[in-house]
Amino acid sequence: MENFIQQIKALSSRIERIKDNIKTEEATKTSLIMPFIQALGYDIFNPEEFVPEFIADVGIKKGEKIDYAIIDSNNPVILIEAKSVHEDLLKHDSQLFRYFGTTKAKFAILTNGIEYRFYTDLEEPNRMDIKPFFIFNLLEFRDNDVYEIAKFRKNVFNVENVLTTASELKYTSEIKQFLNQQWEEPNDEFIKFILSDVYQGVKTKKVIDNFRGTVQKSLTQFVNEKVNDKLQKALNSSSASEEHIVEGEVLKDEYVAEDKVTIETIVTTEEEIEGYVFVKLLLKDEIDSSRVHYRDNKSYFNVLLDNSIRKWVCRLGFNTANKYIQLNDEEKTIYKLNDVNEISLYRDEILEVAKQFQ
Repeated sequence: MENFIQQIKALSSRIERIKDNIKTEEATKTSLIMPFIQALGYDIFNPEEFVPEFIADVGIKKGEKIDYAIIDSNNPVILIEAKSVHEDLLKHDSQLFRYFGTTKAKFAILTNGIEYRFYTDLEEPNRMDIKPFFIFNLLEFRDNDVYEIAKFRKNVFNVENVLTTASELKYTSEIKQFLNQQWEEPNDEFIKFILSDVYQGVKTKKVIDNFRGTVQKSLTQFVNEKVNDKLQKALNSSSASEEHIVEGEVLKDEYVAEDKVTIETIVTTEEEIEGYVFVKLLLKDEIDSSRVHYRDNKSYFNVLLDNSIRKWVCRLGFNTANKYIQLNDEEKTIYKLNDVNEISLYRDEILEVAKQFQ
């Protein structure tokens, strides 16, 4: 997984550097799209895995070709329509729409080498949805986006597994987009909805306009307070414990002579608490949140279950220039981190470790 993350970041840097020199669709394919397919683990020179100009007959039109198809067991599983890096993808999905129902493929991608728009048939079987369930932009992605893209890697790709998350991705994305729009500029209907329980008078246009600034301010304060409350709760949940760990040994009030370390020298940082919250949220669907605790020491920060050091799930190393997360698996695997958000990339691995203590 770490190697894949680095590949995506390297590809992103490369695209940023060369995109302005790409003038044609063919150059987009060879310089941007095919390297991305390779990063997913597919052999672009093997026709058993990857077929350029895949034939997809559409009705009475025979010999219609789509730019690429990813093949599994002689059947297409992903169709890819490519456009120039300078093309706006919003006006090109109709061609892909025609091809989708004529093959056994359950996924289709429309891309210009920077933006990848993923489609399936959530709303009507064998008919491609009008809206993509996921959009990945190689120049503007978050860590969690890489986690979703990783599901399309050759060595882990499973149609049913991806389909089960496609619906949630699609509607989660649309809900977030709607909330973001309301955050930036709440429309009249949204303000009216908010006022329905807090203002008893008639919701005239003038009233709505008068409340617009108040609604925006309230949204900002609400989100900020929620974030602060969560961090404070995480801090308080374990700060009541008097035990601390120094290199695996329990400290209470005593002085550890061999290391010349007292509990006063252990400072739990805000970044460590944020990491703890991340892990706790990643585990919440499988592990009761009340079981998740932390213990800090001078060298690393432990996240553990049942407040038992014997059940540590991971260790966060944020006190050095080279941040890392270490998992309590058989190999005691260590992954380098650029920032706290990258913890989400190892959700599956963290869950596997935690499940051994159920």
